[in-house]
Amino acid sequence: MNNKRGLGRGLSSLIPTSDSGEEAIISENLRDIPLARIVPNPNQPRQTMDENNLAELIESIKVHGLIQPIVVRPAKKTGFEIIAGERRWLACKKLDMKHVPAIIKNYNDLEASAAALIENIQREDLNAVDEAGAYKKLMDNHGITQEELSARLGKSRSFIANMIRLLALPQEIKELLTEGKLTAGHARALLSLADAEMQKRFAARIIEKKMNVRDTEQLVRKYIEDLACKGKEKKAVDKDKKDWEQKLAKRLGRPINIKKKTDGSGALVIRYNNPEDLHSLLNKLTLK
Repeated sequence: MNNKRGLGRGLSSLIPTSDSGEEAIISENLRDIPLARIVPNPNQPRQTMDENNLAELIESIKVHGLIQPIVVRPAKKTGFEIIAGERRWLACKKLDMKHVPAIIKNYNDLEASAAALIENIQREDLNAVDEAGAYKKLMDNHGITQEELSARLGKSRSFIANMIRLLALPQEIKELLTEGKLTAGHARALLSLADAEMQKRFAARIIEKKMNVRDTEQLVRKYIEDLACKGKEKKAVDKDKKDWEQKLAKRLGRPINIKKKTDGSGALVIRYNNPEDLHSLLNKLTLK
């Protein structure tokens, strides 16, 4: 029974708490800090939180205690700002815990933002849209390039660039990414389609047919190739049409317009200016 109670107390059982309600210093960087002195990170990369996962975490902490401390940095007004572990902090708040074990880091804004992003990526807590948004926010807020960001995060520059491109997709598709109905691989394939409506149509088909990324890439590639072939055919038809218009215009001495329909039918339009012009045209068209 004593073992179970010890397990339920978690990491806090190993960290003494001061009677004054202030943080107890355990080591240079690890402290037991009052929850009231901690605020969330305003630049938290994760914009959505899975309520089911949070509920599971609350139950786990209730039974086992908090096994892993959160990571914070000093904040001017409140005391400390979360760098990593916002869900753990929120779960502890919901359990009405008074203190939480925390590792204190003296990070500047860029270091704190990068550390928060890395922690979420390593835990696979971010959907593709949140991850892409976090990359762009880091670059915009701190004036760093894709190359500099890739070096800090240990990601290739092309990976960073491709993720940021996802932000250009229609909002409907980004919502599907956030909901987990599409993956980043699906979305990258859709970026090859220039038309937003076509991207949405393909996204609906991917979900309906439960297509994997490879099948999606093949579908998009075939569509683009077919589109290119139709474009070449249209150019050939247009050139042929233009040649005939020029020949007839030269023969009849007036502009000619050939109109073609998709079913193969069409119309030959010859314009005249007045009755005398019409009479002249009819004479030229009369077979002798």
